[in-house]
Amino acid sequence: MNKLHKMHNTNAGRVFDVFNYIFLGIFGIIMVLPFIYVVAGSFSTELELTTRSFFIWPHTFTASSYKYIFSTNTFIRSLLITIGVTVIGTLVQLFFSFTFAYPLSRKQLKGRNGLLNFVIFAMLFSGGMIPTYLVVKGLGLLDSYWALILPLAISPFNLMIIKNFFQEIPVELEECAKMDGCTEAGILVRVFLPLSKPMIATMSLFYAVGLWNDFMSPLLYMNDSTKWPIQLLLRQITVSSSASTALAEYDPSIVPPEQGIKFAVIVVATLPILMFYPFLQKHFAKGMMVGSVKG
Repeated sequence: MNKLHKMHNTNAGRVFDVFNYIFLGIFGIIMVLPFIYVVAGSFSTELELTTRSFFIWPHTFTASSYKYIFSTNTFIRSLLITIGVTVIGTLVQLFFSFTFAYPLSRKQLKGRNGLLNFVIFAMLFSGGMIPTYLVVKGLGLLDSYWALILPLAISPFNLMIIKNFFQEIPVELEECAKMDGCTEAGILVRVFLPLSKPMIATMSLFYAVGLWNDFMSPLLYMNDSTKWPIQLLLRQITVSSSASTALAEYDPSIVPPEQGIKFAVIVVATLPILMFYPFLQKHFAKGMMVGSVKG
């Protein structure tokens, strides 16, 4: 640490820091500008969107696009479906991942090596789109919200990270819990999970982001448009020549801002998951590294 501090105090280190900050600042601005444009466009008039190719501050503010999309049952229903699938799906994934990772982390488990090999195989090779679709269809899950949750119930990669994290917990804690009369389930709930807050926070974020942004699963398994989540509806709106027609419910006497509607839907579909991150930020950095070293 002292050597690293001395290196940054040299002239070469200071020059590197300056160029590093400049490069990262420019790179960050390039990444953020498109989203700022979408946000600004969602509060702009249709005339301004058609006459100005790019802007980050509208000349005339209007919330007509947001008023319009929230006045339609189609959009609100899709948003609620996505929220429900994300919340329930994240809980299901956390439950199966942690309850499966715990026995895999116990070296005394009979058949442990075979299960680990099975998980590693599943991590490297997947069944593919068509076999997965046939399984979902055979289980009668088409047009069911469970089709968006159960095929993604366990991520083999995340499972291995959780397993490695559990192996780093001192075995003495487990032995003390057994002396106090705890069962294996009690050890998991009372010892391992309270020590796993960074891991739970990190995996919750990963699973929630994956479920919220999942587009392929509803595209494959949801034929009923009334059960579409927000990402599939967003795709329909952005590729449609008329955003109001894609929403399927509008007043013919009102001329909605077509481009503004698309921008507003993009903002609403993106903001919730961005707002979810700050609540887990303090655990995220630690959870990213923990459990990723030992095998």
